[in-house]
Amino acid sequence: MNKVSGYRQCTRCVMDTTASGIEFDEKGVCNFCRSFEKLAEKTIWRPKEVRIKELNDAVTKIKKLGKNDKYDCLIGLSGGVDSSYICYWAKQVGLRPLVVHFDNGWNSELAIKNIENIISKTGFDYYAYVINWEDFKDLQLAYIKASVIDIEVPTDQLIYASLHKIARKYKIKSIINGNNISSEGILPETWYFPDKLDIVNLTEIHKRFGTRKLKNFPKLGLTQQFINARLYSMYSVPPLNLMDYDKNEAKKILTEEFGWRDYGGKHYESIFTRFYQGYILPKKFNVDKRKAHLSSLVASHTITREEAIEELKKPTYDPALQKEDYEYALKKFGISKEEFEKYMHEKPVEHKFYGSQWDKKHFRKYYIFKKLLGPALNFISKFKK
Repeated sequence: MNKVSGYRQCTRCVMDTTASGIEFDEKGVCNFCRSFEKLAEKTIWRPKEVRIKELNDAVTKIKKLGKNDKYDCLIGLSGGVDSSYICYWAKQVGLRPLVVHFDNGWNSELAIKNIENIISKTGFDYYAYVINWEDFKDLQLAYIKASVIDIEVPTDQLIYASLHKIARKYKIKSIINGNNISSEGILPETWYFPDKLDIVNLTEIHKRFGTRKLKNFPKLGLTQQFINARLYSMYSVPPLNLMDYDKNEAKKILTEEFGWRDYGGKHYESIFTRFYQGYILPKKFNVDKRKAHLSSLVASHTITREEAIEELKKPTYDPALQKEDYEYALKKFGISKEEFEKYMHEKPVEHKFYGSQWDKKHFRKYYIFKKLLGPALNFISKFKK
């Protein structure tokens, strides 16, 4: 791989030199494509019969673990393609999930309608986890003021934390997620915060820039993850990586089965995510996340490179809707245009500047906890079984 100067685009996908750390081989193929290949060969590109067996075994395990309970698994539903298709698949294989939606106050009307249709058609039980808006707003604003790139961390971290909290409440061991390599396998680490569940980083950013005490927020740091795995025997299942998952085919099925409607962008079921990915990232950080999303689809042979290039010629999303989202977001946050633009023009700051759960002083606490209480949790877990 060779480092480059000046603008250049991969000859296989649509990643380019706007992504720091990109390198190209003698054929002009970027390091992100090569990394995708290595990952895919170990996962989604393995022989179909091997993956299907693992998928069937996973379904059998889920049903066995939950056979005496009301629910045998939990599914987080945003209303987007991946999580919606998971619900369709769960119905097909006869699972009994509790479907959970994390409501952070930014749902689009279309997202709400899609969720309603899915729940109505599947007949699954539904749990809406509504976070306190004033507290969550304070946390999101803290991230904007911190000038870090991944303003979606509060949503992502609290989604996982709320799912684990509800799973404990209903004694559910299997959490099914829609993570998949075919549409998410390419994403430069400089374009997001890889350690989404870093509770120390979140806490420190809010402590520095927030104004409210966060009450009753679900937490999922290293200690809680360890407790959930050892004491409650909870684990996560990503079925989309075990099947021949084609996002375009999934959309067709969802449209036919549920009357599902497309949002026009990955994760655009959330108004804030749409505004963040389509406006804030390009304007403040010079990041067009569509390049990574489209490159993943090209690498997984879901679309062609030519189709991806044509898509990138379009605006990140409709300019009129961008203007509408801009005004809506500022009003919802309760900040002026001048204040928001001030944050938009501040120099980006790396997440780890604010601390990490992997820092020596924080990790040492977890290490001591794990060493002292780990054996006891293992014993309790075996006794419960």
